Amino acid sequence: MVTKPVYLDYNATTPLDPRVLDAMMPFMKTRFGNAASRSHLFGREAADAVEDARNQVARLIGAEPQEIIFTSGATESINLALKGAFEMYRSRGNHIITVATEHKAVLDTCARLEEMGAEVTYLSVNAQGSINMTELEKAFRPTTILVSVMFANNETGV
Repeated sequence: MVTKPVYLDYNATTPLDPRVLDAMMPFMKTRFGNAASRSHLFGREAADAVEDARNQVARLIGAEPQEIIFTSGATESINLALKGAFEMYRSRGNHIITVATEHKAVLDTCARLEEMGAEVTYLSVNAQGSINMTELEKAFRPTTILVSVMFANNETGV
């Protein structure tokens, strides 16, 4: 008897919620303009839709619209945040604290930042996947400019 396999890789991608599909269908069929091409109607409509989405996200999280940046996914977001913070605060220090079990993109970006002069402390986790707060406090230095610790691990869920 052949049974349907069970999908267990939700940390990588998930099925599309039907409500999202319904909301996006107009942009797939008739409102498909490039938001960066504002010289024509299709582009202006797409740009307006992006700005509407930016405003909705800002209201949802209590931010200003100009603080909202859309990226293609986690890896791009992580690179933008970590490299941007390192460049912004490099004059104040070069030390970054993260966790040995962080998202692969964080670990890869930290390795690249080490090549650029960053000093990175990699904290370990306990059997429950949590960091020891005392160890975190001990890791701080006068040159610490960033702490990158995920709220819940994308592999373990902890």
